Amino acid sequence: MSFGFPWGLLAMGALVPLAAAYFLRRRQKPVTVSALFLWRTPRPRAEAGPRFERFTREASLLLEALAVVAAALFLADVRWSEDTRARHVVLVVDGSLSLSARGADGVTVLERVRREAAKRVEEERATRVTLLASGSVPRVVAGPEAEPSKALGALESFQALGPDHDVTATLLWAQELAGPGRHVHFLTDVMPVEEAVVPPAVRWTALGEAGDNAALVSAQRRDEGTTATVTLRVARFGGPETVEVRVRAQPGPGAREGTEQREEVRLPAEGAATVRFTFENAGDVEVMLPRDALPEDGQARLVHSAVRPVRVALAEGLDAQARQALERFLAVAPEVETGPGEGALLIGPRGTDARVTVGAGGTLRTFLGPFFSEKGHPLLDDVQLAGVRWTAGDNPAGRALVTAGDAVLLSEEEGRVHLNLELSRSNLQRTPAWPVLLGNMLREARRAREGFPRRQLTLGEPLPVVTEPGARYTLEGPLGERPVFGAGALSLPAPLVPGRYTLERDGEPVDVTEVLALDARESELRGRSSGEREAEAEETGESSQGASDRARWPLWVLLGALLADFYVTRRR
Repeated sequence: MSFGFPWGLLAMGALVPLAAAYFLRRRQKPVTVSALFLWRTPRPRAEAGPRFERFTREASLLLEALAVVAAALFLADVRWSEDTRARHVVLVVDGSLSLSARGADGVTVLERVRREAAKRVEEERATRVTLLASGSVPRVVAGPEAEPSKALGALESFQALGPDHDVTATLLWAQELAGPGRHVHFLTDVMPVEEAVVPPAVRWTALGEAGDNAALVSAQRRDEGTTATVTLRVARFGGPETVEVRVRAQPGPGAREGTEQREEVRLPAEGAATVRFTFENAGDVEVMLPRDALPEDGQARLVHSAVRPVRVALAEGLDAQARQALERFLAVAPEVETGPGEGALLIGPRGTDARVTVGAGGTLRTFLGPFFSEKGHPLLDDVQLAGVRWTAGDNPAGRALVTAGDAVLLSEEEGRVHLNLELSRSNLQRTPAWPVLLGNMLREARRAREGFPRRQLTLGEPLPVVTEPGARYTLEGPLGERPVFGAGALSLPAPLVPGRYTLERDGEPVDVTEVLALDARESELRGRSSGEREAEAEETGESSQGASDRARWPLWVLLGALLADFYVTRRR
């Protein structure tokens, strides 16, 4: 049992005067008369004074005491079960990066959101709280229907570091969790635009503050040998026209100490300024801008991102023309290792199990065009076949990528590529299309290697990863560890927060990538504001009617006790 208003129990103090009234009697002295008309004028004054004596109307006293107790329980807002008397409040917090911005008083918008959330929970007298965070993928921060203290505790550890996104999906989800006729509280840093579609049950509260900000909008690193080149783009969203960019490189292999470079950059009013830094034998590189309203978008950590070499092996059985043409290309191709080895891209003659087969069999035919290519396929990027003389044999298996008439010149079959080409009677190897085609094959082979194809990503970008079959993979990030299902080239959902993500195979690290807190739309703080937009729909839930949410059964007990007491007293 619990009480919503314990002071109401003071009404039970009425039991004391009630019991005293039953014990306190006034006895009249008997008067003897000879006629009934003389009874009309009895002496109004009793000869005997007040006296306490045992009473005989116990039933009436108990009924009246029961009425007093029922009235006190109603005033005290008695509650027998928290489940049946629960007050559920749904809060939605904007998970965008801009909520980490600091105002003129040094307090972040997220801290204001935490205070406002605690205030709403207290005002609504919530017994259960569901806390959601909006984002490209909405998530539950606390709940559903968690205790208020646990929900507010989870909000204290929540960090708003997500990209710009549409909040409509989160608000609709929150409305379903709240139930029909109940309001949803949305806390953010900007009022909705006029054309925005806001669900009618949402109470929109903006706690932002306009401010100036300088931010990184792009950060890239490329390693070639021992040289690391860092390219940055810095934008100004109000504030000073110049900013100092500080880049610090940690010592890499063979280096004893790190290096630091600084440069004063002049920022245009619109667009961004580009600046480059070069380091030798550098490990991780940290980029820093001066602290301003949003420090998070002025920091970046860039990991080593050298182009991973591809090992290529030529199988036995290739004819002399094909082997010679392939060896000439591999001799000048960058980041290529030749010779057999684990994971090598094997190129062999037609009819073998090599990943790339070159050769023609059966009846040979020469084609001068027109050639039809499958648009958008990565193997055919920038491959121009104008002026090519192509001699092909019988059609290979797989899906056709390049055709001439009814002949299939290039096909793909379950990850294998078949090049239907007789080089001794063709001129493809002497045209620009030959190195471009082979370069595309190497690029796709590089992308198919285990790990992350990209080492730097920005907020909101999907996370590409390549896994091998037969192994158990997990992704370790700032929000913890989660399994990775599937094999081959995968595209995981965009990470919710920035930071370093590590791919592990059977518990051992395989590769790392860094997700950067960069989003030009979130760095624009000049349009942030504060305000309130009340919900258009009225709240119709029973628990929203203030005092009317009290239990009704004490009133029925009170009424029943008074009626029973009237019946007992009247009968006697």
